Amino acid sequence: MSIRFRALLAGAVASVAFAAVAAPPADGYRFSPVNQYGINLTAAYWNPVIAYVTEKSGVKLQLRIGRTSADTTAYVLAQEVEFVFTNHLFSPEREQLGWKVFGRRQTPPVKGQIAVFDDSPVRSLADLAGKEVAFPGPEAFIAYKIPYAHLLSQKIDARVVFGGNQDGALAQLLAGKVAAVGGNSQLLEGYQKRENKKLRVLWSSDPFYDLALMAASKVPDKDVKAVAAAFFGMHKDPKGREVLEKASAAVGLTADAYFLASDGSEYANYRRFYQSAPASLR
Repeated sequence: MSIRFRALLAGAVASVAFAAVAAPPADGYRFSPVNQYGINLTAAYWNPVIAYVTEKSGVKLQLRIGRTSADTTAYVLAQEVEFVFTNHLFSPEREQLGWKVFGRRQTPPVKGQIAVFDDSPVRSLADLAGKEVAFPGPEAFIAYKIPYAHLLSQKIDARVVFGGNQDGALAQLLAGKVAAVGGNSQLLEGYQKRENKKLRVLWSSDPFYDLALMAASKVPDKDVKAVAAAFFGMHKDPKGREVLEKASAAVGLTADAYFLASDGSEYANYRRFYQSAPASLR
């Protein structure tokens, strides 16, 4: 094989490899937000949002969510999606996967909480010893890892039950199957507004920023920038603002819950958690 032929062949292989990385899938990029609600409510929020972003950016996105938040994160870890809205990727091992934060949602910082219904006989965390507590799922950072780590630190031997998402955990509490629920303050507040039910918070964590918009390293920079610009401009465009307001109302968020740029520095306390977290929660 001549040197010239080998050079041409190497160039062709490099071009094919570059095309495989740079070109989006034929059916568009997959966007996977963490299941903060049931599947129907999650779709009701995200479908109109990503339809707007697709139209505005010229970059096709399609929603991909699993049955549970853990299922959705499994898609992400298997590299089957290209854009995410998550806080499940800040552990040291997962940061090596190359996901980059480019935005977040403008909402007040959220807290991990442990709560009961207002008429519950449970008055303190100590009352949960030996009882079942429902959490959204093993991947839920704010709603599971943070509150359960606190229970462990207090040596309160509660039994963990997973509901698949926040609404599923609350359904367990409503049915009387568990004594308390671990949750994300934003989602618990939204549930109370939607369902007109009063919760009593037994414990709250320090504040954390809401989930991050992230892109896989394989997505070309021009596509990330186009998608980011569409997200960030939604609340300034009359059509985008209307989409946001309707989607937010469906899940109990305010009309001010729009998207803005982030370099990822706001998520430093997520990273600090993993430095001292129990091994089972890392």
